[in-house]
Amino acid sequence: DRDRERLKGVMLRVYNLMIDGEWWTLSQLAQMAGSASEASISARLRDLRKERFGSHTVERKYVERGLWKYRLVLKG
Repeated sequence: DRDRERLKGVMLRVYNLMIDGEWWTLSQLAQMAGSASEASISARLRDLRKERFGSHTVERKYVERGLWKYRLVLKG
């Protein structure tokens, strides 16, 4: 409960960045979202897949040496 407002803000920033349909790394999202760690961004990507956050699809593709990119596909 104590972190709800902060996390809601991170979720909104991640969502607004990703609605462009482009591929993003966690590092890029963390930089653009401001004051959010890559772990927090990763958690928000998982949240976007949940029903209460829209049941969106988050695709991922391997780039190289442990680097992944993610793309949001909006539901409906």
